Amino acid sequence: MKTVLDLDGVKTIRLQFADLHGIVRGKDVPVGELDRTVEDCAHFVGAVMTVDLGHHVVPGFEESGFKDIAARPDLSTLARVPWEPTVAACIANLERVADHEPFELDGRAVLKRIVAGYEQLGLSPVVAPELEFFLCEPDESSRGGWRPYAGHDSHVYTVGHQADPRGILGRMMEAADAVGLDVIAGNHEYGRGQFEINIRHGEAVESADRAFRLKWLVKEMAAREGLLATFIGKPWNDDEGSGFHLHVSLCDADGMNCCGDTEGENGLAALTRSFIAGVLAHAAPLMAFFNPTVNAYRRINPEALVPTRACWGYDNRFTFVRVPPERGSATRAEIRIGDGAANPYLAYAATLAAGLDGIRRKLEPAPALSGFIYELPEEQQGAALPMTLPEALAALEADELLRSSMGEKLIHTFTVIKRYELSRFDQWVSDWELREYLHHL
Repeated sequence: MKTVLDLDGVKTIRLQFADLHGIVRGKDVPVGELDRTVEDCAHFVGAVMTVDLGHHVVPGFEESGFKDIAARPDLSTLARVPWEPTVAACIANLERVADHEPFELDGRAVLKRIVAGYEQLGLSPVVAPELEFFLCEPDESSRGGWRPYAGHDSHVYTVGHQADPRGILGRMMEAADAVGLDVIAGNHEYGRGQFEINIRHGEAVESADRAFRLKWLVKEMAAREGLLATFIGKPWNDDEGSGFHLHVSLCDADGMNCCGDTEGENGLAALTRSFIAGVLAHAAPLMAFFNPTVNAYRRINPEALVPTRACWGYDNRFTFVRVPPERGSATRAEIRIGDGAANPYLAYAATLAAGLDGIRRKLEPAPALSGFIYELPEEQQGAALPMTLPEALAALEADELLRSSMGEKLIHTFTVIKRYELSRFDQWVSDWELREYLHHL
């Protein structure tokens, strides 16, 4: 067998795939079984895609009998695990057992299908993710049992021992490069114990793979240090949130960036304007994939540079879509609404589906906004975005384009799981309620 990776010394292949939450699922396979697994697949019970984060198999899917799903290793994704020298990780494509067609709930397969729509137009989406996360250290006296790692004030954009006394960020960046994630920068972010690792742009599916693996790597390496890494948007009431931004450009068959046009307004091509218009036309349902938790909506407010309106602008961080100042081969659109907890495959797929709709229909966006958009008349600010998960889920279910592009089964399963999650949240007595009411009422 010949693969893209020298397997000398590797004893175990760690199969990986993302469930609808974006969590890494899979199993370890002896390296001697790799050929057979590529040929015959590894099987998993389909219920793994309907499990919520509270350890429940969500009711409503029993009629299928929880059939098996098949996972076929994609050998182009083989990568040695730096902290386990005898292990190599491999992302798997999910298939239906009966006919080995792509499994409807596999976000990676959905993303591939949407990218194929661009290819029909002679285009290739290129994406770069920006992911922020908090590192937390155990503290029994803190709420939830964790406090920010090295949680000092004002370490934004600092590196070194004061901001990271254990040197964890540097080791994460080295390991990420060893896995092939193509790191370009890393730093302490604004929040206490908050960090960001940037990885280079790439073709959409390959880029989503690297974003998926970056989250896995960060959480794994933190756990090995006795720490907790979290990508949720708002872990602390008194600190900043963690975002997930996507920078998207479109290339032609020769790999040339098509987003710029020296004759266009501010050097922007009509193609890019149509892409932006499509994203804005579906901004409300996109919120469900970019902000898929109750917690995500706690970080959305203008002061946190998180957009609350479906609008766009040139180098304006208050807008849903920002066009950075670079032109030529670096011309791109930045989608700024994402929460760190988002599933990269679903966020990529939904964004590209919305943008493709704008391109196909040659949509034109409203005028670009400049300055502090909340000082403008409300009718100029763009449509208000959903500010709760139930509102976002309702918008998703009502959006015919995303239901068609992402697949009815995926949309139905995702919304059922999320509504079950919401029902548990609504019934939970919070510490705020006890502190607010218990003594007085």
